[in-house]
Amino acid sequence: MNYNEIISSIYTKIKSEDNIGDLANYIPELAKVNPEKFGVHLSILKGEKIGMGDYQEKFSIQSIAKVFSLCMAFEMLGEKIWDRMGVEPSGTAFNSLVQLEKEKGIPRNPFINAGALVICDILISHLKNPMGEFLDFVRFISGNPQLNYSPTIANSEKASGYLNNALCYFIKSYGNIHNNPTDVLDFYFHLCSLEMSCEELSGAFMFLANEGMKSENNQVILSKSQTKRINALMQTCGLYDESGEFAFKIGLPGKSGVGGGIIAIYPKQYSIAVWSPFLNTKGNSHRAIKFLEQFTTRTQLSIF
Repeated sequence: MNYNEIISSIYTKIKSEDNIGDLANYIPELAKVNPEKFGVHLSILKGEKIGMGDYQEKFSIQSIAKVFSLCMAFEMLGEKIWDRMGVEPSGTAFNSLVQLEKEKGIPRNPFINAGALVICDILISHLKNPMGEFLDFVRFISGNPQLNYSPTIANSEKASGYLNNALCYFIKSYGNIHNNPTDVLDFYFHLCSLEMSCEELSGAFMFLANEGMKSENNQVILSKSQTKRINALMQTCGLYDESGEFAFKIGLPGKSGVGGGIIAIYPKQYSIAVWSPFLNTKGNSHRAIKFLEQFTTRTQLSIF
């Protein structure tokens, strides 16, 4: 299959069309991003790598980082992790307070903000230097020792993160946050500020396409069973309350972030990252979803 020709033709077509949506302006720094940025990078398990557009430019990966933190916590705790959160789609916005009261502080899944805050709390409880060790983990799986947080974006999120503060303290009131909420929130804001390019993202996610092993040397990151569960959660919960639509249109496990990035996995085949900052009403990149829908249609490759 000529992936290069397929990616090039889809990219060119979408680039020529109207770019619609809105920036994540509730985070002041993300409101400054050029909405015309558009990058794609495909990493194939057999070794081929294809990039198009702004695929080497770093951007704030935001909630895509929640997959990395979940992987760390899952590897540490195993199945006990599900005592503190569920695995069901939320059906509500990623920052909703509604379900937490009904379900007594147990987040519906680890990818909504409430669930990611509990994951941060778990990592703080089990690591001596959570922010440093998390960054080391992402550097390790990406193969890039230069990856880093953006202090500017982290501070911007902290200054405007009233709803995340409310979520954290609300969960704390039910006893499902064990550490100081200020520490948990600080870790969370830094985690979301991590900056990566499409090329780095698709490379970092290759272990989830390779049964939990680094593609270069088959070093085990997660067990096959854990990898299956992470991919299942990405499939059902990775795009918040647009996850069903994403499964219907694209048919791959995926994870989005309000920085405009989306990562998608085809197990045993490839990892593909797309970035375009304009978001739809669900908080997911308009162009990235459009690209991935056309990509899986043209290649006729999905998990279904």
